[in-house]
Amino acid sequence: MTDEAATETRIHPFRIDVPEVALDDLRARLAAAHWPDQLPGAGWTYGVPLERLKELAGYWRTGYDWRRHERALNRFPQFTTTIDGQHVHFFHVRSPEPEAVPLLLTHGWPASGAEFAELIGPLTDPRAHGGDPADAFHVVVPSIPGYGFSGPTTEAGWGVTRIARAWAELMRRLGYHRYGAQGGDWGARVSPELARLDGDRMIGLHLNAFIAFPDDNLDGLTESELAIVDALNNWSGERSGYAQIQGTRPQTLAYGLVDSPTGLLAWDTEWFDAYGDDVGGIEADRILTTVTITWLTGTAGSSARLYREGAANWEQEIAFSPVPTGIAVFPGDATIRRFAEREHKVVHWSEFDRGGHFAALQVPELLTGDIRAFFRRVR
Repeated sequence: MTDEAATETRIHPFRIDVPEVALDDLRARLAAAHWPDQLPGAGWTYGVPLERLKELAGYWRTGYDWRRHERALNRFPQFTTTIDGQHVHFFHVRSPEPEAVPLLLTHGWPASGAEFAELIGPLTDPRAHGGDPADAFHVVVPSIPGYGFSGPTTEAGWGVTRIARAWAELMRRLGYHRYGAQGGDWGARVSPELARLDGDRMIGLHLNAFIAFPDDNLDGLTESELAIVDALNNWSGERSGYAQIQGTRPQTLAYGLVDSPTGLLAWDTEWFDAYGDDVGGIEADRILTTVTITWLTGTAGSSARLYREGAANWEQEIAFSPVPTGIAVFPGDATIRRFAEREHKVVHWSEFDRGGHFAALQVPELLTGDIRAFFRRVR
């Protein structure tokens, strides 16, 4: 290996240390926000209500303590490395249990690896969290290229397949030759692609917030499954504008999101609140930690680019994956088992009446429990 190649593959310790001047700038921008008008009685029908955003922004400026959350994240060992020319940040927490299984967790949008902060302790050290030590994992949590401390991306082409290849290389680089994977949202596209690319090494795949798009044959679906199809169709017409913009003009969008913390907060809260109401709300601090990481790293634009880079993955025919797969379905998830089984060897299926699309933030204990239950079958 040449010196240059050795440098390329080197793993460096990392610690989050945001300069105070960056936090002062954030608070000043929040204090100087220009607010739009709002139609009387509009509620959520036109987007995030003014009163809701003012409430969150006010707390972000005067109540939210970034330093407390920074310290909490820094309790986990973190590292950076370069893969395929891209800077990648990841948490790597080894279990004290000798028989622990390596597990790679992949987040979605709008988030970063910090989305899994509440899962890392119970997954790596179940004995200390009231669980069975036989369920222990060595946990690897990278941030997707372009997101948070893995951003921004510096060239085009970082779509789902390239990310999956990078994850396979990351696990090889860490010395893990037999491992499991989990993901939700974009992680539920990247992790299955990783299973197809690196299936010989993967023992199992666990997904939440997963969509297997329905085909034209709806015969035999239950009433609840037909309701999911209707909801998916309604979402495409009513709620998919953000994906259209991010999938076509992410650079234009980036100017507003990177310059205005209230604009970024509104863009993200549209999803955190919409997927949180009535089915397992997300605490304000968890929302704001996610948004703060995006703000401080200036990655709102580069994270949005995944929608353009990943568009091909949504359209292409998906090959069947023989890797044993578990799927957790939370309220609001557009997931139907019959369609999931076209693409995956589904051996574990769970449905929950609490939580939602952002299960790792809403109901981390339920997601942790389901991950444990599935991997007991495949260890």
